[in-house]
Amino acid sequence: MKRREFITLLGGAAAAWPHAARAQQRDRMRRIGVLVSGTQADTEIQASLTAVGQELDRLGWSEGRSAHIEYRFAATPDQFQLLARELVSMQPDVLLAVTTPAAAALQRESRTIPIVFARASDPIGSGLTASLAHPDANLTGLLLYEEGITGKWLAMLKEIAPHLSRAALIANPSTTPYDYFVRSAKSPAASLAIEPVPSPINDATDMERVIAGFAAQPNSGLVLLPSQTVLLNRDLLIALAAHHRLPAVYPYRPFVAAGGLMSYGIDLVEHTRQAASYVDRILRGAKPADLPVQTPTKYETVVNLKTAKALGLTVPPGLLVAADEVIE
Repeated sequence: MKRREFITLLGGAAAAWPHAARAQQRDRMRRIGVLVSGTQADTEIQASLTAVGQELDRLGWSEGRSAHIEYRFAATPDQFQLLARELVSMQPDVLLAVTTPAAAALQRESRTIPIVFARASDPIGSGLTASLAHPDANLTGLLLYEEGITGKWLAMLKEIAPHLSRAALIANPSTTPYDYFVRSAKSPAASLAIEPVPSPINDATDMERVIAGFAAQPNSGLVLLPSQTVLLNRDLLIALAAHHRLPAVYPYRPFVAAGGLMSYGIDLVEHTRQAASYVDRILRGAKPADLPVQTPTKYETVVNLKTAKALGLTVPPGLLVAADEVIE
């Protein structure tokens, strides 16, 4: 081969290398780690993760072809850190954390791998990010509920049970930023003439003890705060509220569909699905610091008329009009 031909060939090959490298980088299998609060058998968790997988597939990240997803399920609070360490050791391209404790556990293990969180309450107070509009470091995601939502839950209780004077605020502090919700209850509770009673629980035994004790006094009601422990024990909580004839407001629709009195909150499945868009953007080169934390824009009110009747409660017209769904 002549020298000039060799140089021309070499130059053409060199020009092609960057393009080939970019194509190889774009086409390589991406790794996504997902840390979930709860058990794999939970139907609501299954629905949420299915929605995430479908959305990722729609965005071009098909399991087994362009992406591989590793799931870990923390059924109890003591499992978060161990499972977070497992996922980080795999050096994924991005991590998805479902709930505040999951995000916090992943954050403790890595300050470099991008982390997208969903269902996170109080991300600033929990130390996940310094700002919603301008996240710092390697975390961003979707806010579950803003602090003032506790006032809405209390107002709903007062509306359906006007004589209510006490409300237990029930959640597991190990699986939710409990003080975030308790703190925000004080001002609206005072205006509604309701005494908010912090009632932390750790397990099902605690739930039975706390609710039985609370029901011993008249004009009492329950506010079930967002918490992994609350979500996983929804059937027990609904049964206890019915047994003790206590009006209760829940954070999500599945409670009311299963027989709970009423709920006000977001669609958990759709909320978790939306996190896939941030996973996609990060896989395509975006940095978490450039993606503001998204706040909820749509809430739904659900009321169960059969449960209200069983409790001897009349659902006021205003609450019925406001309801997105009435279960009869």
